[in-house]
Amino acid sequence: MSGVTIHQVAEAAGVSASTVSNVLNGRTDRMQAATLARVEQVIEQLSYRPNRAARMLRTGRIKVIGLIVPSVANPFWGALARELEAIALAEGYHVLLCNSERDAARELKYGEELLADGVSGVVLCSSLPSLDHMTPLLSRGLKMVAFDRTAQAGDPPSLASISVDNAMGAEIATRHLIELGHRRLAFVSGSVNSVNRRERLRGFRAALEAAGLDPADAIVWPGADATEFGDKDAAELGRNAARELLGGPRPPTAFVAINDMCAIGICRGAKDAGRSAGQDVSVVGFDDILLADLFEPPLTTVRQPLPEMAAETFQQLRARIDSAPAAGRSLLIRPRLVVRESTAPAPDGATAAIPAPGGPERQVAGRTV
Repeated sequence: MSGVTIHQVAEAAGVSASTVSNVLNGRTDRMQAATLARVEQVIEQLSYRPNRAARMLRTGRIKVIGLIVPSVANPFWGALARELEAIALAEGYHVLLCNSERDAARELKYGEELLADGVSGVVLCSSLPSLDHMTPLLSRGLKMVAFDRTAQAGDPPSLASISVDNAMGAEIATRHLIELGHRRLAFVSGSVNSVNRRERLRGFRAALEAAGLDPADAIVWPGADATEFGDKDAAELGRNAARELLGGPRPPTAFVAINDMCAIGICRGAKDAGRSAGQDVSVVGFDDILLADLFEPPLTTVRQPLPEMAAETFQQLRARIDSAPAAGRSLLIRPRLVVRESTAPAPDGATAAIPAPGGPERQVAGRTV
């Protein structure tokens, strides 16, 4: 039955329109069970669906949140969208997905359009060095939480941020390789101008220093002056890095990749160069996307606990939708190293005399150790 109004539902149920509204919005604590059951039955019988436009006219907001990601070409962002959508739907919200391609102008444009459409809030996945471009939208009342980003000095003070500890993740990945006897390591990232890539490079260098290795002897490919790459190009970047470095005079025996797609590219590039990932060279990724376990060889990687991160992100956004926290909150979530088959002892058989690590958990073949 189409075109049913809230007043028709109220008349059929023998209650007021405000009672129907209370049922639709979950305000039923003081409602008699019989009344609630009767209203719900009529809503189902008449196939009533609230008019979003009318609700926006009354409240200025609709139960929809925006999710701005760099690009779903990287499966990590697709997995996040799935996790966040499941949580949002359980709470009565819908999700609109936008791809920014790591472009500040596109982030701003999407934010403006979502605000104009009356969404309840926005989850912004941005690792740009500054989020100053979003400040005008926050001042106009847009509720926002930054995901996969540590708080930066120039960020708006009211902005909440949630991220895995990127420096810790890269540090445990690098330490794993050092413990396997690797001494000539490469960090492959493309540009390190973004927040997350800088943090991961910092963790890489910290692990080298802690092991008594000279960070200057490690390779950062292609370096801080490199052109930014998009998520869809990460695999090709990794492939090119492996081809170039393994064909050089002092090839690395191990690679730390900026993400799993880059790591998969490195494995492919190693094959192009006549090497085998997990035997001749070791490769560690970051994210633990679905492909990491399905790829051959299965990829050793740093897991971002997406279910936990998505749940915390939604709760932070919901708190801002329901009220207006005066200050943002920066939350770092612990990563976990998942050891699979793309890493092995260094080819020369050397072993590392380094103290056992503490802190982050490690998972080996599905077991936490």
